[in-house]
Amino acid sequence: MKQKIAFALLMGSITTGIISFTLISINIGFTQRFLSIWLRSWATSYAVVIPCILLIGPKVQAFVNKIFPEELLAEKK
Repeated sequence: MKQKIAFALLMGSITTGIISFTLISINIGFTQRFLSIWLRSWATSYAVVIPCILLIGPKVQAFVNKIFPEELLAEKK
């Protein structure tokens, strides 16, 4: 369980940082307020995405395992 939480925290940080940076730079450009707007956007998206990863992630993993059961069996060998 600790690994899943650590993964969610790290993956959430990386993905929200990249996505928020990209979208802010496209939508407003590199203005004087870019850094503060980006950091605020990043913090907000991070706060939203972590619970989503922790709540939705196991269901998505179960769905993927159902679609590709042979891969799951190969990992157990």
